[in-house]
Amino acid sequence: MPSVMARLRKPLLIVFVLALIAVGNIFFPLQVPHVQLPAEKVYLFDFFLVPNTMTAAWLTMIVLIVLSWAGSRNMSMVPTGLQNLVEWAIELIVGQVEAIAGPRRGRILLPLVGTFFLFILINNWSGLLPGYGTILIAGPAPAGEHAAGGIELLPLFRSADTDLNTTLGLAIVSVLATQYYGFRFLGLSYLKRYLNFSGHGAMRGVNVFVGLLEIVSELAKFISLSFRLFGNIFAGEVLLGVISFLITFVAVLPFFALEIFVGLLQAYVFAVLTLIFTVIAAAEHGESAEAVHRAEHGGVGEPQ
Repeated sequence: MPSVMARLRKPLLIVFVLALIAVGNIFFPLQVPHVQLPAEKVYLFDFFLVPNTMTAAWLTMIVLIVLSWAGSRNMSMVPTGLQNLVEWAIELIVGQVEAIAGPRRGRILLPLVGTFFLFILINNWSGLLPGYGTILIAGPAPAGEHAAGGIELLPLFRSADTDLNTTLGLAIVSVLATQYYGFRFLGLSYLKRYLNFSGHGAMRGVNVFVGLLEIVSELAKFISLSFRLFGNIFAGEVLLGVISFLITFVAVLPFFALEIFVGLLQAYVFAVLTLIFTVIAAAEHGESAEAVHRAEHGGVGEPQ
C-alpha cells in the first residue's frame, strides 16, 4: 500500500495543481494587464497632484525611517528582535563596502552606498506585495476618455524604480557623489583626471584626449545606471502582469521568486557600481592599480 501511494503521489500533486489553476481562472478571472510607461498621477488630499511612483518613494522612506528608529530605540549589548535584524543587515553592507573601499574610506562611503542599496531594495520588493498596486485613489482621467467629472480611480502606489525619473535621479546623485568624493579625497588634483595638459608634444595631446574620454564616460553613467535599473524592474512587473493574466495561482510563484532575486540583484549592482566608481575616482595615481584590483575582486587591501 505505501508503495502504491508513493507512485501516485506525483500524479495526484500534478492533478491538484492543474485543478487549482482551473478553479482560479474560473472563479477569479483577471483583467487584461494595463501596461503604461509613464507613472500615473493621483490626487492627494483632493488637490495635490503627484505621480504614484513618488508616493511609493515616500512610503519607502517612511519604512526606512521607522525601521531605523524601531531597531535602535532600545539598543542592548546583546541584540534581540528587530535590533538583531538591523545590525545583521548593516554588518553585511559594512563588510562589502570595506572589502572594496578599505576600512577608512569604506566608513566614509557607507552612508551613501548603504542608502542606495536599502532604498532601491525596498522599492523593488514593495512592488511585489499583494495589494500594493490595487489600493486605488482618484486621479485625472486620461485624455480622450470621458470619465465622470474627468476623474478615474488609479493605483496609489507603483514601484518607484519603474519610473525613469526616479532611476535618473538616483543616477544623478550617484555621479555627483563620485565627483564630490573625488575632490574630498584628492583635492584640486582630482581635476587632472579631466584636464590633463602634462607631457610634451604628442603625449600632451594623448593626455588631453584621455581627459575628454573621462568626461564622456562620466556622462554615460547617467544613462547606464538609470536605464539598467529602470529596464529590469519595469520589465519584471510587466512579466508578472502578463503571467498572472495567462495562468493564475501556482504557476506565478516561480516568477515572483525570480523577481525577488532580480530586485535584490539590481539594488546590489547599483550600489556596488556607485562604490566602485567612487573608489576608482578617488584613488591617487600610485594606488590606482590597487584600487581597481580591490574593486573588481572585492578583496581587502591595506587601510587607506
